[in-house]
Amino acid sequence: MRQSILYLCFLLFLGACSNEPASSGKRVQEIKPSKISNKDIIRNPVSADLPIDTINVAIMTFEETEYEFGAVLEGAQVKHTYKFTNTGTVPLIISDARSTCGCTVPEWPKKPIPPGGKGEIKVSFNTANKIKDQVKQVTLTANTYPSMTKLFIKGYVQPNPARQH
Repeated sequence: MRQSILYLCFLLFLGACSNEPASSGKRVQEIKPSKISNKDIIRNPVSADLPIDTINVAIMTFEETEYEFGAVLEGAQVKHTYKFTNTGTVPLIISDARSTCGCTVPEWPKKPIPPGGKGEIKVSFNTANKIKDQVKQVTLTANTYPSMTKLFIKGYVQPNPARQH
């Protein structure tokens, strides 16, 4: 008796997993995707199944990507402004700017920069407790190809005799 009940439950289970519609005899209408796809909404220059699109992207063209500040005394604040133009075909959106340490602080435009528009990245480097050769990097993340651009600020920090170590 127990085996009969298990067998009956097994048959019901198999019937419940059927791909056929309910016993009404009507077929369920298949829902077809709309003609608008995600790629129409989101502009991504890199896709796994398509060639890389390097034409329809924003392009940051900098006047300079490295700034040599020379020699300064320890404790000085070094500031520099990197100027750029969006030479691409779509608005430029900078989503992030990061430095390699807390002593280097970048400021960047938060609003989109149209094609042909100009912008600035302001970088401030605090030389306190930094001596000798210094190279600090700022990495920008934007809707460009490649998505990351690096800026450098470098120079020599002389120990300040007035400061105690």
